[in-house]
Amino acid sequence: MTVDHHDLAHEFPEHKERIHALKMENAHFAKQFDAYHAVNKDIEALENNESPVADETLEELKKQRLELKDELYAMLTA
Repeated sequence: MTVDHHDLAHEFPEHKERIHALKMENAHFAKQFDAYHAVNKDIEALENNESPVADETLEELKKQRLELKDELYAMLTA
């Protein structure tokens, strides 16, 4: 199974500099950035290892990732 990378640099390449700046300047952005990447790492590990996991569990993790991504994008474009 091929796993897509969803780190913010791949998701928003046009905002790389702003991502870096906000990580340094905004504690809330940095916290949400870390949370996004932790959830993303968990999802990729489950998908890469093809571990047995309930569909509901994987979907919940993906929803968390999407909510964090939406919040981070809103901060990037504010």
